Amino acid sequence: MKLTQNIILTFILALTMFSCKKENGVNADKESKTIMSQEHPKLILTTQGVSAIRAQLGNIPIFDNTLKMVKDEIDAEIASGIEVPMPKDYSGGYTHSRHKRNWFVLQKAGVLYQILEDEKYAKYVKDMLMQYEEMYKTLPLHPKTRSYARGKLFWQCLNDSNWLVYVSQAYDCIYNYLTEEERNKLETNLFKPFADHISVDSPQFYQRVHNHSTWGNAAVGMIGLVMDDEELIQRALYGIKGLTLERTAKDDDGGFLNKDGKAGFLANIEEPFSPDGYYNEGPYYQRYAMYPFLVFAVGLHNVKPEVKIFDFKEGVLLKSVHALLNLSDADGEFFPLNDGQKGMSYYNSALVTAVDISYHYGNQDPGLLGIAKEQDQVLLDDSGLAVAIGIKNEKTKSFNKKSTNLSDGSDGNQGGIGILRRKGLELVFKYASQGSSHGHYDKLSYSLYENGEEIIQDYGLARFVNIEQKGGGNYLKENKTWAKQTIAHNTVTLNETSHFQGKYEIGNQHHSELNYFSFENKNVQVISAKENNAYPGTQMLRTIAIIKDEDFEKPYMLDIMKLISKKANQYDFPYYFFGQVLQTNFEYHTSDILKPLGRKNGYQHLFIEAKGYASKDNTKFSWMNNKSFYTLTTLTSKKDQLFFTRIGANDPEFNLRRDPSLLLRRKNTKNTTFVSTIEAHGSYSTVTESALNSNSSISELKVVLDTAEYTGISIKNVNGTTKLFITANKNALKEARHSLKINDENYEWSGSYYFK
Repeated sequence: MKLTQNIILTFILALTMFSCKKENGVNADKESKTIMSQEHPKLILTTQGVSAIRAQLGNIPIFDNTLKMVKDEIDAEIASGIEVPMPKDYSGGYTHSRHKRNWFVLQKAGVLYQILEDEKYAKYVKDMLMQYEEMYKTLPLHPKTRSYARGKLFWQCLNDSNWLVYVSQAYDCIYNYLTEEERNKLETNLFKPFADHISVDSPQFYQRVHNHSTWGNAAVGMIGLVMDDEELIQRALYGIKGLTLERTAKDDDGGFLNKDGKAGFLANIEEPFSPDGYYNEGPYYQRYAMYPFLVFAVGLHNVKPEVKIFDFKEGVLLKSVHALLNLSDADGEFFPLNDGQKGMSYYNSALVTAVDISYHYGNQDPGLLGIAKEQDQVLLDDSGLAVAIGIKNEKTKSFNKKSTNLSDGSDGNQGGIGILRRKGLELVFKYASQGSSHGHYDKLSYSLYENGEEIIQDYGLARFVNIEQKGGGNYLKENKTWAKQTIAHNTVTLNETSHFQGKYEIGNQHHSELNYFSFENKNVQVISAKENNAYPGTQMLRTIAIIKDEDFEKPYMLDIMKLISKKANQYDFPYYFFGQVLQTNFEYHTSDILKPLGRKNGYQHLFIEAKGYASKDNTKFSWMNNKSFYTLTTLTSKKDQLFFTRIGANDPEFNLRRDPSLLLRRKNTKNTTFVSTIEAHGSYSTVTESALNSNSSISELKVVLDTAEYTGISIKNVNGTTKLFITANKNALKEARHSLKINDENYEWSGSYYFK
């Protein structure tokens, strides 16, 4: 009987709805859709998530602790009052910092209103937004004119977009707290004009494939999702229809970059990410872009599930989080490839977002819980709740960083990044594409770490981010004159000229190519790549191995750089070490007057502190850093010059770090092969004042074979034991079989290399 009544009731309701639709025509369908879409919050924090969070409060420690921390922070902000100053400063200046602070505060206050149901937070958000509305409707362009795309609240549209990405979340959280009149006022005078300015009014910023555009796309799309503005959503996903820009690079921040007329959020996923999840601008900018990529993706997932954003390009957004975490050292700090500030790590708030969202919307990898536990905070939303429950239920495992090769390029065919790991030693090998406008001219370069400490460093960027006293917090001219130049990296420079002449337009057309990588044997990790375009007429092939030999205390690095050229060149090969010089086996003379090594292409920034000539077939150099010992052994001839250099020449404002290097120079040579090892060994105690194993274990390094097909290196230790490493310069497939004779000895093996 009850079932029958329900059926009748449902039928009557359906007839009523049909009658209303028929009476009102198209408007009834539209009104029905509008009513359905007005459920808020719906963007990142959802109504279902809010209910689940409230039910769990007091029972999820990491979430509860984060909530208390955020509540204390926002309560203090409310007590100090609202401040919306007239914009006037660059990055790091007072008005810039205050508006930046406001976007974080607004987003957090909106979340607190939803979770705690305390209207003081909604009122605070409303009152601040109304002040922004009052200001924005008459606000001119920012008075600082340096940016290629000026914002209004900030000196560049990028920061305006940052603001809108966060504030759209705050608006979503208090949407139903506001009256219809208040919403119309904000949308008409603030949000819609704001979205138009960073997109339609600033196509040179918006209509590109670049991390800047990603922020712009996300900002326009997220406010569009909250406002149910389909035009804004489409503009975010696909760019401004019918508009393309000339494809050039204007400055370090991107300029007028557009690739084949592609623009919009989906293009910004399709183009820069490789199938392995590597982002072509490098880990520093991937970290920065992951926040808009993922929060807009969550908004699309929740509001427009038909887009299937987490399935786009085979789920590359969530995959990229794992790639990014693997691009960090033992301390969680990202390798400073391309323009990258050292010290940026997965403790950054953007990575809290990335880890939580990847866990919740991905396959709930327990290794991500291990990172989240280290971060010691979670997002105050649906994904943060999932992570908090996973940690509470003891599902946590350590995130497994392993040796990996990450392809570069949208199709994975533009080189890549190799990371070799063994027993605390980490080597990062770069054979990638140019990396957009943030790329450096450093083909086949590497950096080396031990337990998170740099042994051989990559300089990173030349910038003091958000420090107003240093160029307004923006890129310094030394980023171009030094940090991007080839000589600033641990790779070879020919004739004091950078790769691709240091020109983006040339470098962007080329990429290095993988020869092979082999990580199957945990004690011999190898990667090999070639570069044929950095210097026309010269072929570069570099093979690097991390070897754990039972005759050595720790793993060591073997490096083979083979160069074949049509003409004689000067080859410069630097080693940017840290620490105190201990010993050399060559004589050198220190300089009474410091002079630059050269005049341009980065050479003008290197002081010559000492110089000499190699005296033996093996040049050895030992140093100490962080209570550990290191030794470089490299093959040389008596004609090879050696320079101790230090960064800092022609730098009157002291914008560059005064870091040292040892530089090996080989003149008037066509074909040559640089071979070296770097050993990590021993330790020093300042308490007991004892040095353990402070000497190198390698007595001799020798080339026993060097042809177009193979290069063989013998490594003899101090105990008289000799090991042989042979790399296949061609035909390096895993299934390839090799047979050759060296010094009347026959060697046969399958695969890319031989070591025994």
